[in-house]
Amino acid sequence: MAFTLKINGTPHEVDVDGDTPLLWVLRDVLGMTGTKFGCGQALCGACTVHVDGAMTRSCITTVDSVGESEITTIEAIAQTPQGAALQKAWLELEVVQCGYCQSGQIMSAAALLKYTPKPTDDDIDAAMSGNVCRCGTYQRIRAAIKHAAGV
Repeated sequence: MAFTLKINGTPHEVDVDGDTPLLWVLRDVLGMTGTKFGCGQALCGACTVHVDGAMTRSCITTVDSVGESEITTIEAIAQTPQGAALQKAWLELEVVQCGYCQSGQIMSAAALLKYTPKPTDDDIDAAMSGNVCRCGTYQRIRAAIKHAAGV
């Protein structure tokens, strides 16, 4: 079935089954490999994208459920003020260790800062609780979010 998806401001025509996870369309059909596969069950956050600005787990979001929504991936998050500030903070504070989870971490953090520009530790903990980092860089992630937010 043919779908037109609005991804990072550009329409993309894809011919996939409606129940195909958005993650596989992004990675396998469109070659946007910044969004990672982690668990396939929306438990780890590696596949996080924004759908109409809301943090969304692309591994369980079907293409037919997206409709005409605007999808933003890690490839375009720097075009937002929050994403640009976060990517800069991530580099300045050397957050990344292995890096596998970091695109999902940044996408979740960008959604947090969009709606809560000056987050508290509790705000950060709540927003980031669904993102797993096997390397344990949680303290650096929190510091980078605060740095990006100017708190």
